[in-house]
Amino acid sequence: HGYIFSGHRGIGKTTIARILASALNCRNQIGSPERPTPEPCNICDSCTEIRSGNSVDVIEIDAATNRGIDEIRDLRDAARYRPARDKYKIIILDEAHQITDAAFNALLKTLEEPPEHIVFMMATTQPEDIPQTIRSRCQHFSFHAVKLEDIVGQLRSIATAENISADDATLALLAEAGDGSMRDALSIMDQAIASAPVDNGIPTLSAEEVRGLMGTVSNVVFEQILAAVHANNSADVLAILGRLLDAGNGPQPLARQFVRYLRNCTIAKITNLAPDQPAHGFAADLLQISPEERSRAARTAALFTEEELSRFLSILLRTFDGLGYRQEPRFHLELGVLKLVHLQRLLPVEDLLTQLGATKSPPTPSTTPSAPGAPSSPTALPSAKVAPTTAPAAPPSTGAAGQGGVRTTTNLSSQSTSPPAQKQPVILSEAATAAKPKDPEAVRPTTIPPTFSTGTTDGSLALAPEPTPADRPQLVEPTPQTKLDLDTLQSTLVAALAAVKGQQSASDAIHDATLTITGDTLNIQTTFSKTTLPVIFNTDANRILTTTLRQQHPNLKLALLPGTPAAAAPKKKRAAATGSAAELAENHPLVQEAKRLFSAEISNVIDLRDKD
Repeated sequence: HGYIFSGHRGIGKTTIARILASALNCRNQIGSPERPTPEPCNICDSCTEIRSGNSVDVIEIDAATNRGIDEIRDLRDAARYRPARDKYKIIILDEAHQITDAAFNALLKTLEEPPEHIVFMMATTQPEDIPQTIRSRCQHFSFHAVKLEDIVGQLRSIATAENISADDATLALLAEAGDGSMRDALSIMDQAIASAPVDNGIPTLSAEEVRGLMGTVSNVVFEQILAAVHANNSADVLAILGRLLDAGNGPQPLARQFVRYLRNCTIAKITNLAPDQPAHGFAADLLQISPEERSRAARTAALFTEEELSRFLSILLRTFDGLGYRQEPRFHLELGVLKLVHLQRLLPVEDLLTQLGATKSPPTPSTTPSAPGAPSSPTALPSAKVAPTTAPAAPPSTGAAGQGGVRTTTNLSSQSTSPPAQKQPVILSEAATAAKPKDPEAVRPTTIPPTFSTGTTDGSLALAPEPTPADRPQLVEPTPQTKLDLDTLQSTLVAALAAVKGQQSASDAIHDATLTITGDTLNIQTTFSKTTLPVIFNTDANRILTTTLRQQHPNLKLALLPGTPAAAAPKKKRAAATGSAAELAENHPLVQEAKRLFSAEISNVIDLRDKD
């Protein structure tokens, strides 16, 4: 008893309602020679009157005009009476979403308990504005927009029947102007025929005349603008836009057409549409434009990335929204188009964040020949983790190296052809660790790591001048602080962090780090960048580390050093805590048998035991 027809404008919702009304009230029986199918015969009196709009039992109301509660009450009273001649009394409400809520409430009772002879048909472009109480009592049919090929085919058949000359490009332009609406396309075609020049009695339609009638320009100019944007040429962009505005085109229509063109370019980029290939499937459904325009959009899309086209579309949409209330719409449009050029000169945020997250590892200092007077016998360091160093072979520069503040600049990129030097640890003599030396010069290191500086403008590394004997670091007798067991200290720090809730990430980071001692400083070399390091080791984690280190070794200071994640060493396997679920899992016979048969490893253990 109730129908809702919704969909795009001009696609035949009201026409379908009239056809359905004719089918319900057609006087000829279905299967008769006059009406072999359920469709109306269109020859009986009822069908003829409904098509002409003169039927007494079919009432068509423009709800945009008669939208008040008084009109709906009159309609409800008229629905009580049976039809005068036909089988059903049919009420067609066009633009039904315009009816007020009070009027819908007055109609609700009739829709809940309708008479057997009444049928309501509501056509609307906004079904969401109809109250849910009304929609739930009606059968809803959603109409789709007409495809471009169907509109072009209908326009071509009309042009052939009316003896009108029009090429495919012109018909496609008329169909695009309809924007999925057959009625709009036919209306524009009627206007074009009325103003078309006549050649030998035949009206001739051309694309240029249709564009002038619609107040649009060719998309060739937008292709040229985006080509100038790709070339980073602001002058050409403003020159092309100035010619369009000086020719009488309004800023708002230009911005609207530019937005549509950018949308087509974005869809062409997403669907990987090639300029020389026809569109199929997904691309053909989304790009309801002529083949020529699809090729043009694909050519423009090839100049930019998907992210750039989406940014362009966002800027043009904001520009179009602001043109309605700007005092100088031309200047506003020019500024919006110039922003497209400026985007080509900016560094994307993604690249900036990537650069911030990646920290280059500092160069490893190499060893130099021992100074005169140093002991020649190789010796061993105290028990600590010492990272080996690599010395690239560097050719001597032409400057006076090692004299009065002169720096020898070595370009590391030029050393790719030199064979890599052998890794050598920095070692001390056994006499330095066995007894207290009488002469401090006797324990001078056999190799002195050079000092590098990155202050050069070309990005190369500068070698600082060789230090004088007075500036060279002097080694003293190792104290108990330097003889400590770094593995035990590392385990203590890991356990201290793991015992605090929320510090498991910091505990894992300390477990995977490398500990070294320089003087009175404990260096913890992590695998995190400078940006990530403060996130892992927050204020609480630093306080726990400092307190634990002070309890174990009061004279040591703490230093957390960033590293390079890409060059991080493989993580060390942590031993399971006594009585933990991980220990129980490792000692279980089935797990041990699986590890033996399949060479398996336990990657994660979840404790599902009752904590009570």
